[in-house]
Parts: sequence; C-alpha cells; structure tokens
Amino acid sequence: MESSRLYEKLDQVLAHHSELEQRLADAAGGSSDEFTRLSKEYSDLMPVVEAIHDVRHARREAEELRAIIDDSESEQDMRALAEEELGALTAQLPDLERGVTVMLLPRDEADARNAILEVRAGTGGDEAALFAADLFRMYQRYADLHGWRVEVMSASETGIGGVKEVIATISGRGVFARLKFESGVHRVQRVPETEASGRIHTSAATVAVLPEAEEVDVTIEEKDLRIDVYRASGPGGQSVNTTDSAVRITHLPTGIVVQQQDEKSQHKNKAKALKVMRARLYQAERTALEAERAAARRDQVGSGDRSERIRTYNFPQGRVTDHRINVTLYKLDKVLSGESLDELVDALTADDEATRLAEPV
Repeated sequence: MESSRLYEKLDQVLAHHSELEQRLADAAGGSSDEFTRLSKEYSDLMPVVEAIHDVRHARREAEELRAIIDDSESEQDMRALAEEELGALTAQLPDLERGVTVMLLPRDEADARNAILEVRAGTGGDEAALFAADLFRMYQRYADLHGWRVEVMSASETGIGGVKEVIATISGRGVFARLKFESGVHRVQRVPETEASGRIHTSAATVAVLPEAEEVDVTIEEKDLRIDVYRASGPGGQSVNTTDSAVRITHLPTGIVVQQQDEKSQHKNKAKALKVMRARLYQAERTALEAERAAARRDQVGSGDRSERIRTYNFPQGRVTDHRINVTLYKLDKVLSGESLDELVDALTADDEATRLAEPV
C-alpha cells in the first residue's frame, strides 16, 4: 500500500475509533446488546490504534531529528547523535508501517475455528497409504505441540500401518489459521521398505483442511439428504456388524457423500457424518467465493496459477520443498515430527499476507 494511501487509511481508522468511543458513551444507558457489540468492536480495534500511534510517534520523532540535523546552529555532537538516531528510526519505520498494514488486512472469518482434517492415500498403492499415515502422525504431533486436541472421527486402515483415509477434528486456538495452507497434494520420494532393488518410488497423499461449520453457517434441508444405513464392515466394524449402524449421507444438490461407521450407535454415526457434511458444504461455499475473487484478481494482476502439488518430501536428500513459495528445508525428520512445520506455515502465512498487501485496494 502506498504511503499516502496508508496514512489516509490510518486517519480513517482513528476517526472510526473516536466515533465508537462516542457511541459507546451514548449507548451506556441503552440496549445492552448494542453496548456489548460496540464494546467488542472498540476492543478489537484497540491494538490497531496503538500500532497507529506507534507509527505516528516514530514519524514525528524522525521529523524532529531532521530539524536538528538541518539546523545550522545545532552543535556538532547533537547533530551526530540525531543522525545516528534517525538512521535507526528510518530502518524501523517500514517494519512499523508493514505491521499496521497487515493488521488492517481483512480477516478470514474462519481463522479462529476448529478444523476437520482429511488425509487420503493417493497414487502409489501401499506406499501411498503408509505416507498418508506419516502425514496424519505429523499433524497429530504438530497439534500436540500447540496444545490442540485431535479426535479421530473415522479411519480406514490397510493392515500394514498405512491408511486409505482418516478424518479427524482438531480443536484449539487458531487451528484453521495455522492449518489452512496444508490442503493439496503432498508427494513423497523414498525407497519403500519392500523394494529389494533400492529404487526410489514416488507416491502421493491428499490433505483437505476444512473449517468446522456451525449449524448457523450452513442450512441443510432434510429433503436435500438421502440417508442410507447398512451394516458396518472391515477393520473396526466387526463388533458392530450385527446391526445397521453404519450411515451414508448424500447431499442431493451437490452430490457430496459422507460415510461413517466407527461408532456402534447409528445415531452417533449420523451426527458425525452430518458434522463432516456441514464442513464440506461450508468449505464449498468459501471455495466458490474465493474462485470469484481469484478471477477478479487475475484480471487485475495477471495469472498466478499454481500446481495442485503443493509439497514434496524427499527422503534420500532429507528435504521438504513447498512448491508454492519455493522454500526448501533440509530437516525432513523435524518437519514430520511437527517440530519444524511452523517454519513452513509461517512462510506460507507471510506469502499470503504479501500477496494480499500487493492487491489493488
């Protein structure tokens, strides 16, 4: 954002903050709902206002230092000290301006939500299923490091330590904000344990991270659902396959299908399936909206199409490469243990902020 436009925007924020202050005073004896809403908006804006004051203070200080430097009557020692302080302040000001600009970016309303994580084996047979299991363990460890709670909703295992599909809810502070850039195709290059000749194989797994949706976010009409019940089967299903406890729900308008059989209760399986269905429908709405925005962005700044493959995990070289931001870390073990995943998440978040900052206002 250009400097003149930035400071014009900062003036608008300060004016709005002053207006909120007056409206809060006026609402003090009125509706409690209105007072609560205004209080929250006022409180949410306070960190931005404080950052704006820091920027303005730095600019004023810089002007005062320049005045000392330009004043021919200033003592030499005073002028030298002012030049030194101005140099430090000039280096600091762009960071202060960028910080407040980032704070002004529109927030993704889903950032604070819990997430539904879906990991599926892709091309590569048993090796893809083993890699899918590795990825899921990576997210479990990452969640543990952040103090989040992971609840597996359903899992389809291969019997040799791999998974065809696993769906889990991850609950905690800012989960979706940290995991939303993980969606896409993850590729692995390594020598399978079963490969006698030592050849490197390439296989893949897909990851989907959906913001958990509330009932108020998505309205699901009963008439739009087809619900089928059947007997559970396969690993985890033997103990419940004497009753029709498994549930398959189809959303007729979109064709989205969700199956759930891990619980012994048909009612619990239905509740879990509806939770996943709600998240998928909510994400479909978000994706459609983002597609419209992306089309408008391409019209303004040109095409920036990215490959569906987002990341490669190369075991022989011990590296992880994120293709969207061209970042490579030679610490594959630490990424898979969740310890260094934040390095990639931080880089992706910074890239997203930079992209949005560069967009026309």
